[in-house]
Amino acid sequence: MDRNLALEVARVTEAAALASARFMGRGDEAGADQAAVEAMRRAFNAIAVNGTVVIGEGTQDQTPALYVGEQVGGGSSVTDVALDALEGASICATGGPGALSIIAIAEHGVFFRCPDAYMEKIAVGPEGRGVIDLDRSPTENLKRLAEAKGVYVEDLTVVVLERPRHEKLIREVRSAGARIKLLGAGDLSAALATTRASAGIDILMGIGGGLQGVLAAAALRCAGGDMQARLAPLTQDERDRCYAEGITDLTKKYTLDELIRGDVMFAATGVTTGDYLEGVRFFRGGATTNSVVMRSQTRTVRYIQTAHHFDFKPVY
Repeated sequence: MDRNLALEVARVTEAAALASARFMGRGDEAGADQAAVEAMRRAFNAIAVNGTVVIGEGTQDQTPALYVGEQVGGGSSVTDVALDALEGASICATGGPGALSIIAIAEHGVFFRCPDAYMEKIAVGPEGRGVIDLDRSPTENLKRLAEAKGVYVEDLTVVVLERPRHEKLIREVRSAGARIKLLGAGDLSAALATTRASAGIDILMGIGGGLQGVLAAAALRCAGGDMQARLAPLTQDERDRCYAEGITDLTKKYTLDELIRGDVMFAATGVTTGDYLEGVRFFRGGATTNSVVMRSQTRTVRYIQTAHHFDFKPVY
């Protein structure tokens, strides 16, 4: 793939972030999500990809745009596309931290064909690569990560979604002595934050969305981090989706190389300010965005601060 595609894709995440940021704090989750989807779909027409959506906003009967199987882009470079036009629609609607617009692109077959089901995850930045193991206890993983980073367990910060299913995990992490940051939503942003030292996030643990897990794996592969996952369907309907994808062993542990089976490019733009990226800031006649662009082939990570002047971008 052309290395410049990653920068082109960042323009698409910027468009979605700018559109959805208008709904920040307005309590309209559906409106924010729809604005992001519509803006992202329009922006795709201007970039040189011929992409097939493999992770998107749902099936064709669930959403009119960016559905799984849809062709996007106006170019000749054939890619698979994994996206979330607005990761954290509820976060955006309430004005919370860490809502993002995200796209990953790769050659066909790179992305794990993940059903729409929950997933148990553990994710770390580059210093924890090769250290974590989902089959070990949280306590043992924290001890090994602390040793690898040259700190005490008490110095580590663990991000966990605040859900009843995590009560046992939270108790064990606290008993081990580590600090916990509980999130209402947005564990994908937290997974990304493990790769940026200034974010102060050392490790993500717990069960969250499986599709978001694959997107997080794409970013972690680019940034040199590590992740392991295991499907954790919570309902019979989710189990049936796993079986429909040919997944019969729900106890299987997936490594980062199994979640992302080759080179990938990743771009994300902040909608609301979180641990990893700043959110959209509006000024008279325009706005600023903060994005990240990554390539796994070179481990290049670029942070981009952009000023948009709407008089010259009538689409906004």
